[in-house]
Amino acid sequence: MAYPISSTRSQSMSVSQSSSLSQRLTTDDPVTSKNPQSTVTCIYQTHIGGSWRNVTVLWSKNLMNHSLNITVDSVDSEFPQSCKIDLKPWHFWAKKGYKTFEVDGNQLDAYWDLRSAKFSGSSPEPCSDFYVALISEEEVVLLLGDYKKKAYKRTKSRPALVDAVLFFKKEHVFGKKSFSTRAKFDHRKKEHDIVVESSTSGPRDPEMWISIDGIVLIHIRNLQWKFRGNQTVLVNKQPVQVFWDVHSWLFCSPGSGHGLFIFKPGQAEQGGGGDSSDKDSNCTGDSNSSAASADSRYYSTQSHSKGSPFCLFLYAWKIE
Repeated sequence: MAYPISSTRSQSMSVSQSSSLSQRLTTDDPVTSKNPQSTVTCIYQTHIGGSWRNVTVLWSKNLMNHSLNITVDSVDSEFPQSCKIDLKPWHFWAKKGYKTFEVDGNQLDAYWDLRSAKFSGSSPEPCSDFYVALISEEEVVLLLGDYKKKAYKRTKSRPALVDAVLFFKKEHVFGKKSFSTRAKFDHRKKEHDIVVESSTSGPRDPEMWISIDGIVLIHIRNLQWKFRGNQTVLVNKQPVQVFWDVHSWLFCSPGSGHGLFIFKPGQAEQGGGGDSSDKDSNCTGDSNSSAASADSRYYSTQSHSKGSPFCLFLYAWKIE
């Protein structure tokens, strides 16, 4: 999506709109394809060539390949332009480089340095010690990573007048009982560690826990009856809607389906259906739980407030 600079930057995205976007971005099934792979897709709103444009950053990794793909939407055409970077572990030289491509007559330069990049678990997206920079007209229109000074020094470019904003993230992760990701619910603040844990086998009734920064905010007992639901929690006094659907974990053969989790900052709209859990839901994320002590920054809420445009989709694939 791209539109002239005179248009106002979008300020919000509903969960249904985000879900539609997520479906359009879904290509091959990461499990049923020949080489199952972990992927992280991030979409940023940027200012390039006088227009607001969506820039999609896709990190992919499987047993054979590790790649980064940067796609920039076009104003003049339905077809975006892409820059693919192969980050194969045996090609050390490929972990630092430079490429040039064009979008609507605008030259874009992509610089990257992932030689020292650190990764969290099996995620294809680095978490520290790297940079990826996209340059347009001597401006850094998109900058990823914590090596910002190195990026500016190498590209010899100035910061953009308007910062890029991440508004959509989708991740496919694989695990047996635990699934983790990272997300910023406010682009001005730090990233949060998100962990989903489950117990769906054995003599006890299935359960599920959702934690943010090490604190359990949602605990679902009797998961076989509550495999779909939603709840709102507070993270640093900011409401975050959490939606889940783990039907496939319980009623499909292992590896044939995924659990879906959606994290959307802000409270549900009035009359739009708030917390799906009633008083008997056995969710331990309410204000009476230990995680919701008076000095805790994390607890459930039913208050209403305006949220940010960001939305995270986490696809959790169980493997045996």
